[in-house]
Amino acid sequence: MTLNKPWLAQYPKSVPKTIDPDRYGSIVELYEECFDRFRLHPMSICMGVTHTYDDIDKASLAVAAWLQAQGLPQGSVVALMMPNVPQYLPTMIGILRAGYVCTPVNPLYTGRELRHQLNDSGAKVIFVVDNFAQALEQVIDETQIKRIVLSKMGDMMGLKGILVNTIIRQVKRLVPKYKLNDPKHEVTKFPDVLKKGKNLPFQKPKMTLDQKAFLQYTGGTTGLSKGAILSQRNIVAGAMQSEAWTRPITSEINEVYINMVMALPLYHIFAFMLSSLGMRSGYTFILIPNPRDIPGFIKTLSKQPFHIFPAVNTLFKGLLDNPNFKDLDFSSLRISQAGGMAATEQTAARWLEVTGCAMVEGWGMTEGVAVGTANVVTDRKFNGTIGVPIPSVDVIIIDEDGNRVGVNEAGEMCVKGPNVTSGYLNRDSSEDFTEDGYFRTGDIVSMDEKGYFRLLDRKKDMILVSGFNVFPNEVESVMLDCEGILDCAVIGIPDERQGEAVKIYVIPADNNVTKSSIKEFALDNLTGYKCPRYIEFVTELPKSNVGKVLRQKLREKHMADNPQR
Repeated sequence: MTLNKPWLAQYPKSVPKTIDPDRYGSIVELYEECFDRFRLHPMSICMGVTHTYDDIDKASLAVAAWLQAQGLPQGSVVALMMPNVPQYLPTMIGILRAGYVCTPVNPLYTGRELRHQLNDSGAKVIFVVDNFAQALEQVIDETQIKRIVLSKMGDMMGLKGILVNTIIRQVKRLVPKYKLNDPKHEVTKFPDVLKKGKNLPFQKPKMTLDQKAFLQYTGGTTGLSKGAILSQRNIVAGAMQSEAWTRPITSEINEVYINMVMALPLYHIFAFMLSSLGMRSGYTFILIPNPRDIPGFIKTLSKQPFHIFPAVNTLFKGLLDNPNFKDLDFSSLRISQAGGMAATEQTAARWLEVTGCAMVEGWGMTEGVAVGTANVVTDRKFNGTIGVPIPSVDVIIIDEDGNRVGVNEAGEMCVKGPNVTSGYLNRDSSEDFTEDGYFRTGDIVSMDEKGYFRLLDRKKDMILVSGFNVFPNEVESVMLDCEGILDCAVIGIPDERQGEAVKIYVIPADNNVTKSSIKEFALDNLTGYKCPRYIEFVTELPKSNVGKVLRQKLREKHMADNPQR
């Protein structure tokens, strides 16, 4: 077994080789177990307001009872469009407890993106925070939505919530005007859902692990986003796999409550998986509604100890760039989990220097509940790899012809496990899997003798220069060491002579940075064919909701700026 899966030899003794999601009859059974075990534990803290597991249990039951009273058939899809506020988790759990399917929506979506997801998923009900109701108003008549539940940011914050709502609406003016009182769409306020729901009968539906739980839409970096079908088994498996992998550290934290920083948006698969892992272990989630407000974020972190800090590279870097971050108390921090995009060696080194906690990088995908590979959590040194497959995950690497490649050879990463989707909604997914059932990730990786995987790049982002493969991640990582480059992104552009050429978009630190100095640095640090032939200075880079650079947007920008090419 270890011969074919050398990564198993790297597992700490306390980590099992496999997990068994079938110990649960449904995802709701897992949630109910968590509520029973940790009833008096604080489950979430947001803007100083705490909710216990018991609070969330009761609120989610009220949401579930209210939804059932709307007469929706079991299996109906309910959309959830909220940032990280206290009502997010009880709403999400309530949808599942009622026997429905949840489709989380990015609140920052444009009308076009929102319309696509609502129509593709077939959602009939949507829970939305009023800050984002204007986008819904634009498309509501073009969807199947029949009922809207409107929420304010402070709806579950008691008296403080009144102040929060007043500041957001009247001082900061963060709620654009909207009109959603059309007779065709029944509008209910979230507090009314809780009030009515707690007095309504709740009928526990019959469920199985094979039933759909989530329609999680991919980032859509190559066009319209696709709805990955995630079953209850997928979610339960992901929670169990993640809990097992972090056990060597979490089992040694001798504190009553373990606090996890939840700055990543809960509608993103990485953060959702972490919420499932956290519930299984009774964690308290420190909810950060707006992580882009770095000073406010740091102020929140100063108010309580934090033990687990998941983030993407850009968020780690943003915090490090603020001079006040280093003054925080990091004595409780035990796990700094990097995911969502490739972490850079520079950021990892700075993070370790400032916090004393090594950044642990992993890899996951929407289609696998953000679970896949990870470095051993007890490792103190950043090694630039995405680690090894975690319990019950199997990985193979294949070439263009579908043949498995050898050690240290590059190829497409294909995965199999109880956490992996069965396919996409409304699409033929047969080509997304190999003949023997492994999901084709589109990521180019290599594996060393010990079973550690190195992420080279996305297959679609790979640049072919005169027959040589160039991986943007590698070029970007090197160029970030160039003095005067704050951030950068690399794409391939058409080139008559080489097939493709390397182009780099650079955010300069000041006016002293020149294209010639950048080219000189590249020639000193990269093989000739990997060096950027084209350099463009920009003030910002297009990024996804979790800070991943959208290279497709840069390719579109290049084509728009150079229509003759």
